[in-house]
Amino acid sequence: MSGSEQAKIAIVGAGFSGIAMAIELQNKGITDFVILEKADDVGGTWRENTYPGAECDIASALYSYSFENNPEWEYKWSGQKQILSYIKKTVEKYGLRQYMRFGLEVVNARFDKAQARWSVDCKSRANGGDAHFDVQHVIFAIGQLHHPFTPNIEGAEDYQGQCFHSAKWDHDVKLEGKRVAVIGAAASAVQFIPEIAPKVEQLDVYQRSANWIFPKLDRPYTKFEQWLSEHIPFVSKFYRFKLWIRNEMLFHTVMKGKKWAQKLGRRTTLKFLEQEVSDPEKRKKLTPDYPVGAKRILFTDNYYAAINRDNVDLITDPIEGFTENGLRTANESRDYDVVIYGTGFKTNPFLSPMHIENHEGKALRDKWSEGAHAYLGITVSDFPNLFMMYGPNTNLGHNSIVIMSEAQSRYITQCILTLDKKGAKVVEVDAKEEAKFNEETQARLQESVWSQIEKSWYKDGNRITNNWSGSTWEYIRRTRRFDEERYHLS
Repeated sequence: MSGSEQAKIAIVGAGFSGIAMAIELQNKGITDFVILEKADDVGGTWRENTYPGAECDIASALYSYSFENNPEWEYKWSGQKQILSYIKKTVEKYGLRQYMRFGLEVVNARFDKAQARWSVDCKSRANGGDAHFDVQHVIFAIGQLHHPFTPNIEGAEDYQGQCFHSAKWDHDVKLEGKRVAVIGAAASAVQFIPEIAPKVEQLDVYQRSANWIFPKLDRPYTKFEQWLSEHIPFVSKFYRFKLWIRNEMLFHTVMKGKKWAQKLGRRTTLKFLEQEVSDPEKRKKLTPDYPVGAKRILFTDNYYAAINRDNVDLITDPIEGFTENGLRTANESRDYDVVIYGTGFKTNPFLSPMHIENHEGKALRDKWSEGAHAYLGITVSDFPNLFMMYGPNTNLGHNSIVIMSEAQSRYITQCILTLDKKGAKVVEVDAKEEAKFNEETQARLQESVWSQIEKSWYKDGNRITNNWSGSTWEYIRRTRRFDEERYHLS
């Protein structure tokens, strides 16, 4: 592998998970690693998504590292700029930039059994050249929300107005006084619609299905609260614990489909809807017809108020196609100056579009042809020395994904240290153990609300590939110790 940069470990991705992984390795004395990032800076989805109103739907005190308190949060629910600033400050504090290789997009990775090494091929996004890395372990920490999904709508190429996806927001397009259409009404859309609705002449929101929406009750932190957070760490730790336990006990129970929790969830949304939307026709369109939590629950204080505006229409007729001047449904055509896709991201297949193959030439995408799976969402049989963060069945519908990332970083580091201690070079999860875990996970998921609808971004066909089947506490417990007995070390 001449011409390759050598390292013990390659971490792919410089978002929340990749940074957590790097810090954990450092803390355990491992510094022979590189972080490969396709963009020109850190931040992941918080670098990419700059649309108006972009913010996290998990409270800031919980959507942050447990080991890195931030007394500078301005709001209980922080916006994109504050979160990105937090990530950058963490990177600087722990001196991680020395390990980073920016502008390199991983395209291929192949395991060499004879050398017990991964060959990782990258494409330079700056000059189109190539870069190669020869590593013992590869850790994919690329997340799930970074490839925008744009539906294939007939006639899109004929449309003469301005058009863009919310994840690639065109800040040069001025919306003031314009006729604007938004396609989609989910997580991103409920954040930017309230920001643009007062500016535009007319806003039409094309909604495929209604969402369960809870009020955030957001507010700024007071100066005194920020002082407490900085000078009395116990206060911040207790507040974080309170948020965590509330989500574990309430929202996790909703996902399990418990009747009392479903009833409480329905009442919360419908009461909020009744208070904010005066038009009974709009209220009817905004009322979901599926169990609470079967699709992502959305948190916003101002979306319903935006939809209630006189210059905002909610359209539930399916879009049949574009015209030169706008969009058409079966019933009508409307003209627009600007069309904005608020249609989310491609979450399946996992690790797409990278080509990853083992020593036998078998592609990971082929192993996952019926849906992605991995032991603890981290390791896959037949693919030695390969790890994932935010992998299959580790997404959450009720709590902070950062909790899962920290647990995964500790588990992976333990695995690598165990390998080194025993003088082994290769680690691979036992195929029977992986199959047993996946059968258990899918069986439990069939009892959740996510199984009660046909389609959602949590599913790949009939298989629920994205979500964890239990609580975050269970996941922390199951990843607390590297369970060597379930692996082959050689």
